[in-house]
Amino acid sequence: MASFASLICHLLLSTLLLGSHLSLTIAQTATPPLARGLSWDFHRLNCPRLERIVRDELNKAFRRDIGLAAALLRIHFHDCFVQGCDASVLLEGSVAGPGEQEAPPNLTLRPDAIRLLNIIRERVHRECGQVVSCSDITALAARDSVVLSGGPQYRVPLGRRDGHNFATREDTISNLPSPRSTARQLIDSLRNKGLDATDIVALSGGHTIGRSLCTSFTNRLYPNQDPTMDQGFAQSLKRSCPAVDSNGSVMLDPQTPNLFDNRYYINLRNRQGLFTSDQDLYMDSTTRPIVTRFAENQRLFFERFAFSMIKMGMMNVTTGTQGEIRANCSRRNAPSGSTYFTAVLEEEGESAAF
Repeated sequence: MASFASLICHLLLSTLLLGSHLSLTIAQTATPPLARGLSWDFHRLNCPRLERIVRDELNKAFRRDIGLAAALLRIHFHDCFVQGCDASVLLEGSVAGPGEQEAPPNLTLRPDAIRLLNIIRERVHRECGQVVSCSDITALAARDSVVLSGGPQYRVPLGRRDGHNFATREDTISNLPSPRSTARQLIDSLRNKGLDATDIVALSGGHTIGRSLCTSFTNRLYPNQDPTMDQGFAQSLKRSCPAVDSNGSVMLDPQTPNLFDNRYYINLRNRQGLFTSDQDLYMDSTTRPIVTRFAENQRLFFERFAFSMIKMGMMNVTTGTQGEIRANCSRRNAPSGSTYFTAVLEEEGESAAF
């Protein structure tokens, strides 16, 4: 039997070949109108090898840990949903207060995925100078996480700049959809972000890869089992999560956990969705037909996922002369003559060279 590493290498090679074919398909489908300040070739002149650098770094990282793909995709979601795609979720807290990472929904973001974004940023800036934002790098890393896991290739509009500030704890909690949300609650809460029911179902397909903590879904197991959950699936989950406060985790899609495919929707039809926010997409009369179409047609899912990812990635972006290009994705740039920034560095045990 081939080793796990060999299987991953085979998957990555197959994905690159598949991605080349899919890019032609998806390029022919409609794309959302570009947000002001973004373009398809924004870094064509000032950093022509940008996308190759990002993909090369992810290829190396995923050979060591394919789970980083889902982690990077999740970071992009958690960034865009709160106050727009401005890389604010990457900012560490400071003397000014806790950052978005300290809000409960973000406590499970993987630190090594955030470090990987900084590694990519360092290589990009070393080759091109400080001209590419952390928010553009995050959007490209999310796309390539999908592609290198077997999903669709699509173009990412670029030109975002990084926000100066992170959202409050309350804003973070209120803007990130809960795994206990119903389909109707998702539709109502995300309408003001410009997302429709099809976008919501398509973007939820990101749950085809990655893991979840038991505490995100054990409310469906204890004290009484959710009647919409398949009995055999429930028993399997109970073995991994024997109590409501179990500290374990399970794969979001146990059949093909590291492959980006349409199995997520097939699972929903089989009543094997992990979260309430997953399974209710099939139970709700508005979203059920969309789930059914995606379960029956993976190509359609890929095309719509690409469309909705581009759309989400342009939500409330900072462009032009607004914001900044961070020298470190985890910290705001130092304002000229700022005593505040010096205080932050001293508190964190670092010294400034200027």
